[in-house]
Amino acid sequence: MKTINLSEKLALFDTHWDPHVISNYNENEVMVVKIKGEYPFHKHDTTDDFFYVLEGEMFIDFEGEPSKLVKAGELFVVPKGVVHRPRAEKEVKVLLIEPKGEPNSGDSSREPAPKNQI
Repeated sequence: MKTINLSEKLALFDTHWDPHVISNYNENEVMVVKIKGEYPFHKHDTTDDFFYVLEGEMFIDFEGEPSKLVKAGELFVVPKGVVHRPRAEKEVKVLLIEPKGEPNSGDSSREPAPKNQI
């Protein structure tokens, strides 16, 4: 049991689209990530996709639907099976929660990023 400072954890890396595990919660990994640019469209067949924006703002794009803007202090959950793409014009800091072992790339052809513990 310990307190985790999100700002300190985010200061440990500069890469984008590279989630880092900061804690475990039941069978889930709690991660921080920095995003900039756009990720490929993808979906997760068995789990929802959880995004909590810590700093900055991002869009979540959907096929055939308007994009959703998510600002600092807001969270957005993409339901399982929904094709989506997160993107950000400027760097955004995000908290993610995913089941252990779930590849962040979903069904896209992008290689999943390793989820390193920090």
